[in-house]
Amino acid sequence: MKISHIEHLGIAVQSIEEALPYFKEVLGLECYNIETVEDQKVKTAFLKCGEVKLELLEPTSPESTIQKWLDKGNKGVRLIDTAPRKGAENLNIAFLHPKSTCGILTELCEH
Repeated sequence: MKISHIEHLGIAVQSIEEALPYFKEVLGLECYNIETVEDQKVKTAFLKCGEVKLELLEPTSPESTIQKWLDKGNKGVRLIDTAPRKGAENLNIAFLHPKSTCGILTELCEH
């Protein structure tokens, strides 16, 4: 597989409300969309940095994969998803496990 571009990077945060001022006031980025993805148990906020989007991911439940990852703080390519599923912005998504990507929760997306 050859990677053609980065659609967006997901950043797990405990609170979007607390994280947004850093991205706005320090980095000068504007949030253009906030939505909750009930199936994933996350609230998302999207910001644009050039051609790449940043997606802040806030867990909405203790059972959220994002909350579990934040609790563990794992570092370390295992797949979380073995098949694509629907995510924010109506994209098909699949995650790589952070243990096998140097602690970065990597989300693969396709339109």
